[in-house]
Amino acid sequence: MLKGHPQGLQVLFYTEMWERFSYYGMRAILVLYMTKALMFDVARASTIYGNFTGLAYLMPLAGGYIADRWWGNRRSILLGGILMACGQLLLFGSASFWDRADLAVPLLWAGLGVLIVGTGLFKANIASMVGSLYAPDDRRKDSAFTIFYMGINIGAFLSPLVAGGLGDTGDPADFRWGFLAAAAGMVVGTVIFQLNKDRYVVDAAGRPLGLPPSDRRGGGRTADHDRPLVRQDWERVAVIFILSFFVIFFWMAFEQAGASLTVFADRQTDRELLGWTVPASWFQSVNAVAIVIFAPVFAWIWTLLGRRRLDPPTPVKMSLGFVFLGLGYLVIAFGVKGVDPATKVSMMWLVGLYLLHTFGELCLSPIGLSAVSRLSPPRFASLMMGVWYLASSLANKMAGVLSSFYPEQGKPAPVLLGHEITNLHEFFVIFVFMSAAAGVLLFLLARPIAKWSHGRA
Repeated sequence: MLKGHPQGLQVLFYTEMWERFSYYGMRAILVLYMTKALMFDVARASTIYGNFTGLAYLMPLAGGYIADRWWGNRRSILLGGILMACGQLLLFGSASFWDRADLAVPLLWAGLGVLIVGTGLFKANIASMVGSLYAPDDRRKDSAFTIFYMGINIGAFLSPLVAGGLGDTGDPADFRWGFLAAAAGMVVGTVIFQLNKDRYVVDAAGRPLGLPPSDRRGGGRTADHDRPLVRQDWERVAVIFILSFFVIFFWMAFEQAGASLTVFADRQTDRELLGWTVPASWFQSVNAVAIVIFAPVFAWIWTLLGRRRLDPPTPVKMSLGFVFLGLGYLVIAFGVKGVDPATKVSMMWLVGLYLLHTFGELCLSPIGLSAVSRLSPPRFASLMMGVWYLASSLANKMAGVLSSFYPEQGKPAPVLLGHEITNLHEFFVIFVFMSAAAGVLLFLLARPIAKWSHGRA
């Protein structure tokens, strides 16, 4: 899988794998912990979820700037990893006192707050280093980010199984073990990076990556870092902002996985399998395991098309991602149409949605990360990656807002733009139309975006 790529990719692969194990393990049980242990209603839990994930993806903008301006990637990643492990331990403390709201709730806020700061320092800096392993015009970057994405999703696959299996048992006291497992994963990822960064995390010329600006003299700094930005640079930066705007709509729909779709799995999905009840949190692993299976296929497709000079431009690939996203919600909308709120539907509808969303994610997310790496001016690489995650921040916040419109039996129907959402079919159709509109518009803008990219998208 990693043959033909720098060894530094392997280091970043495993570092990110364990960090994502930590994050997605926590995410898999967070809403369940709030609704089943702290007894928050779905609307409140969804709002907290959206605020937390939104801020977690906002902070990389500051983390990227701090790294580019003062600390460098390496120092930022180390401190970020330590803070994230501490945040998970605070959530462990919260869940240990789940039956005492005077302790559990403040510890919940503290844990989420520390996780937000740690994620900000870690997230943009690890991703920007992937692109820096290669020369600016190296066409292996798309496949490298797809491989890197496999590491993310191996962690995302394992974590709901481990954290969900330990925490989502039906006993509220057990949620703490899921958060503890997430803390352990973060420690492992940080240690892997620290032990291997000096030897393997270098650029195409063998210079160390991620040093503070003050330590780059004559070694890790190139002429590209010091030259002033020209018109082509600014047009490429504009493309980053345009693509980031569109991914807001993708993640708004996709990130229902941790909110409304988890509630749907818990309350209205038939989870009986061979006499055993599948934990609701485990369904979040479907997307991750599908990415592990299909990421090599997509990486091979992009590489093959590139060799034959048939590789579609980045906006076209990303618009295809919206197609798969909308199809996923169309499937689940069909599955719940006319179904009574007290009736549970087959788990295959939810599995089908996650599979289609996987294809959409593989067309959009690793391709977008690669594009940001190619388009960014070298001295602002981490900051531009932070801009990309800023879009995810807004999207995650809005995902929580949209999840709060999830219709609950026995409660007033939520109203969106003057329309009452009285059933799940109407709720899921919202995402079908949103995905279709964003995908079509992005496809129509593909030509001017390609022009402003000057051969790098």
